[in-house]
Amino acid sequence: MSVRDIVILGCSSQQPTRFRNHGAYLIRWNDEGLLFDPGEGTQRQFIYAEIAPPVVTRIFISHFHGDHCLGLGSMLMRLNLDKVTHPIHCYYPASGKKNFDRLRYGCIYRENINVVEHPVKQAGLVEDDGKFKIEAVFLEHGVENVGWRITEPDTIKFCPEELKRCGVMGPDVRKLELDKKIKINGQWIHLEEVSYVRPGDAIAYVVDTRPCPQAIEIARGAKVLICESTYLEADRDKAEEYLHMTAKQAAEVALAAGVKQLILTHFSARYRDPEELGNEAREIFPNTLVADDLKRFPFPR
Repeated sequence: MSVRDIVILGCSSQQPTRFRNHGAYLIRWNDEGLLFDPGEGTQRQFIYAEIAPPVVTRIFISHFHGDHCLGLGSMLMRLNLDKVTHPIHCYYPASGKKNFDRLRYGCIYRENINVVEHPVKQAGLVEDDGKFKIEAVFLEHGVENVGWRITEPDTIKFCPEELKRCGVMGPDVRKLELDKKIKINGQWIHLEEVSYVRPGDAIAYVVDTRPCPQAIEIARGAKVLICESTYLEADRDKAEEYLHMTAKQAAEVALAAGVKQLILTHFSARYRDPEELGNEAREIFPNTLVADDLKRFPFPR
């Protein structure tokens, strides 16, 4: 089974601190590497995390504030230096095309990687390539800012007892999966008689927004919600001024969306210990985890 985890490469907000890098999040999932919002210094964080950058296959930019995109150019340059042969799919709000180009071509190098751009113009389905379904909403942050939802395909799981009862063995199992039915000892066996559908897991990513219905919508029923919690409730006036969320509000979004697990991130530099924010959120949503640089969260099937 391939690695399935969420690697926190950075969890700070507008400015890095001595203990937290600009935000960046790598999801290793089904033999791909999904990199979200590579801030300044992300390339170096890969070294500290002991992960080779060529694992990255897709890059998602929620919006073009610096702490969410300043590492994009260096990551593309690094992948180019490593001569990756797989396409690098890049997803970003279409209104930021000029920013994307400036970051991509901000320095001199001979580009040999295949960058496939997916500028998002409207909410809804962005792509479904059979490996992942990618959906987007526009959040509320004063600039165009995308919340993402990534869902893996449903899978067919066989019931060993039913296969044995029906006499389906060996290569006949694969044939049944492909043809949806098979004749055994004169009797037709249909796929649904000996199997069930396992719904694919979904991960939602919501950062830099005030609480809004779109945040709940994109996270609905997700296995994991990675969500900003820039401030404590005691500093809610700051959250409202800058269109961010408190830890309590992030927990309220997770509860309303019915997610299984909440990971808090994007912490203001004013807080030395992010567990303060975690404790506030757990009063409303107990299954809350707190990001920390280089921390890894597994999400097994």
